[in-house]
Amino acid sequence: MKTVLVNQARMGSTRLPGKVLKPVLGKPLLSYQLERLQRISSLDDLVIATTTHPSDDELQNYCHQNNVSCFRGSEENVLSRFLQVAEDHNADVLVRVTADCPLIDPDVCETVIQTFFKKQSEYDYVSNCLERSFPRGLDTEVFSVEALKKAHGLIKEQKHREHVTSYFYQNPDVFRCFNVASEKNHSSYRWTVDTKEDFYVIEEILKNIYPNNPRFSTQDVLRFLETRPDLVTANAHIEQKKVGE
Repeated sequence: MKTVLVNQARMGSTRLPGKVLKPVLGKPLLSYQLERLQRISSLDDLVIATTTHPSDDELQNYCHQNNVSCFRGSEENVLSRFLQVAEDHNADVLVRVTADCPLIDPDVCETVIQTFFKKQSEYDYVSNCLERSFPRGLDTEVFSVEALKKAHGLIKEQKHREHVTSYFYQNPDVFRCFNVASEKNHSSYRWTVDTKEDFYVIEEILKNIYPNNPRFSTQDVLRFLETRPDLVTANAHIEQKKVGE
């Protein structure tokens, strides 16, 4: 089965425009994430899926300069964007991540992907964020293209086309969903970038860890944050946008 990772990205964030290409140590955030995603051994392809909005020309240029596959599609209908990527790359299985998660852990991603392969006869959708136990920012979702096509035919509300996978877990009578849990609950940590406070936290983590340990793990970040409790609280008040907002 051909497995394609689709990295959902855009420059037009309402709370922190251009966040995915904001530089840290002279490199855009997206570069750090791609370094980590490219270490996932079970992927056949990796694609940046962005929009046709002119603001994302810069993102396409970045992909071209760094030899990364880029697909541009509907800004509002993200689900159709994913289906078009699947068709273009002859994918059987899609792995969904978002480009505002520069600390994403390839080992965690691999665990979620392998869990899907082992349980694909029982489940249509496997992720580590149905019931949160990992830090926010390590979110990985895996599902079959067949299931996504089925959802596409059933969806009537626009919010589910914008959020791609929400229809799966909001309709458990139609789609069978499974959650991968962490051994310890670290769900209180916020390692995604949506605001200036988030960016500050990620910037400090990268500046202090990456130069000496570019292949750092989730445990490395947790150990560092034990020495910097100020970073844990710096963005703890930020609320994630809900489906439909």
